[in-house]
Parts: sequence; C-alpha cells; structure tokens
Amino acid sequence: MGILDRLFRVSKGKLNEGVDKLEDATFESTLRQSIRDMEDQLHRVIRSAADAMSNCNRLEAEYGKHLEQSKDWEGKARKALLAGNEDLARKALAKKTECDQQAASLKDAVDQGVIARDKLKNQVEQLRRKIDESKRKASTLIARKNAANAQKKMAQVMSGLGTDDNAFASISRFEEAVNREEATAKAYENMSAGADPDLEKEFAALDVSTTDSELDRLKAEVESSKRP
Repeated sequence: MGILDRLFRVSKGKLNEGVDKLEDATFESTLRQSIRDMEDQLHRVIRSAADAMSNCNRLEAEYGKHLEQSKDWEGKARKALLAGNEDLARKALAKKTECDQQAASLKDAVDQGVIARDKLKNQVEQLRRKIDESKRKASTLIARKNAANAQKKMAQVMSGLGTDDNAFASISRFEEAVNREEATAKAYENMSAGADPDLEKEFAALDVSTTDSELDRLKAEVESSKRP
C-alpha cells in the first residue's frame, strides 16, 4: 500500500502540475470564461426571479381586485339602504363578505410574495455588483499577469547577459586579448627605449680596440717572417 500511495501522490502531483501549466497558458481566456459563466448564472437568476415576481404580481392583482369588489359591494349596500331596500342591501353585504374572505385568504400569500420579490431583487442586484466587480478585477489581473510575464522575460534576458556563451561575453574576451597584446607591445617598446647609448659606444670601442690589437699582432708576425 505504501508504494501505491506514493505512485498515487506522484501521479496526482504530475496531473496538478499539468493543470497549473495549462491554466497559466490559458490564463486570460479562462478568466474571461469565468466572467461569462457568472453572467450566464445572472441570466438564470433573473429568469427565475422574473417568474417569481410575475406570480407575486398576479397574487397582488387578485388581492387588489377582491378589495375593490368589497368596496364596490359596500357602496351598493349603502345605496340600497338609502333607497329603503334593506333586503337588497343585505345581499350586497353578503357579496362584500365573500370578497373580504377571498382577500383574506390571499393576504398571507401576497405578503410572503412581496417579501420574496424584494429579496430576489436584492439578490439580483448583489449578483450584478459582484459580476461588475469581478470584471474590473479580471481586467486588473490580466494586466498584472501580462506585466509580470514581460518582467519575467526581461529578467531572463538580462540574467543571460553575464554568461560566457553570449555576444557580450565574446566582445569582453576580445577586448581582454587586445589589451594583452597592447601591453606586450608596450613592454617591448619600453625595453628598446631603455637601452643606454653611451654604454653601447663603450662596448663598440672595445670591439675596435680588439681589432687594432689583432692587426698589430699580425703585422708583427709578418715582419718577423721577413727577417732572415
């Protein structure tokens, strides 16, 4: 089991590394797709909220209709009483009671619907604000990512300027070689310029003296050979 666990961890690590590289390579497109997914979610929430609000509006309309009918029957009952028709007034009040009961049966549903509608409105607005904030953040992240990549590439280029296998290093080597040649030439020039001319003359005079001596010796020998 130990080997299997290690193999699993290695495989998982390689998989995560591959996913990280893929996300890094597709950073901008992945980020923009995330924004599109958020917008799709917003559209779904809006559709659901619209359906819920439509139901609430219908309940409110139905509730309001029963209230208006109740008022209308009450007005008719009053009118009947003024006309001295109590029986007709009683029938009108009976209709009013029916309308009141219908309105009462809808009251709780309407109240809950209004609460739910307001809550949905707030949720939609919050989601819109989050998406807008995410869009701004995404634009900032993309800009920062691009800037970081550019800075990284520049750092990589600059770090290679000091290696031996680049053009700058080659120029430096040639410059050092020329400096050595110039130094050597200067040394020879100094050695040549440093010779003492008087000393050379003295040695030349010695050479002349030696020649004269040799000449005198040869003359003596020649004269000597002529004598009987």
